[in-house]
Amino acid sequence: MRYRRSLLTSVGALSCLSATLFATGGPALAAVPSADGPAARVVTLPPAPKGAGPAVSAKAAAAASPTTSPAVRTEHGPPGSTYVCDAGTLCTNVWDPTTNDWKTFFFYNCNRYYLSDWNGEGDYVDDQTGNVTSYFYDQSGNVLTSFQPGGEPVPYNWDPVWSIRNC
Repeated sequence: MRYRRSLLTSVGALSCLSATLFATGGPALAAVPSADGPAARVVTLPPAPKGAGPAVSAKAAAAASPTTSPAVRTEHGPPGSTYVCDAGTLCTNVWDPTTNDWKTFFFYNCNRYYLSDWNGEGDYVDDQTGNVTSYFYDQSGNVLTSFQPGGEPVPYNWDPVWSIRNC
C-alpha cells in the first residue's frame, strides 16, 4: 500500500511539474540574448549575514530552505564564492539557514514567482536583456520596487517580499 501511494504521489508530482512548465510559457521576450545586450556576469556572493552560523537553537533547526513557486533553477554557494548569472536572467541570493550558505535563484522564464521562507538580507543582479521591468511585491500584492536590467548586485531585504515578476 505504501509503495502504491508513493508511486501515485510521484506520478501526480510529475504531472504538476509538466503542467507548470507548459503553463509558464517560454522565456520572456526580454530574456532573448541580443548582440548589444549584457553578457553572462560572474557575481561574487556577499559575506554571511550577521548571526548566521550552525543551527544551534530549536528555531534555527526548524527553519526551512527558501523556495519559489513555480520552481526555478537554483544552486548553493558559500560566502565569497562566485556564480555565473547568464544573460537573460534575473539572479537573486537569499541565505539558506538549512545549509548555512547562499541559495541563488535563476529567474529566466517570464512569470510571477511566489516566495517561501525568504528572510533577511540578500541581493539581486538583473542581467536580463532588452527594456524589461521587474517587480518585487509585498503580501498584499503592492509593488515594493521595480527595476530594469544592468548594474552590479543590489543588496535587498527579502523580509517584505512575497513574490517576484521578472518581466
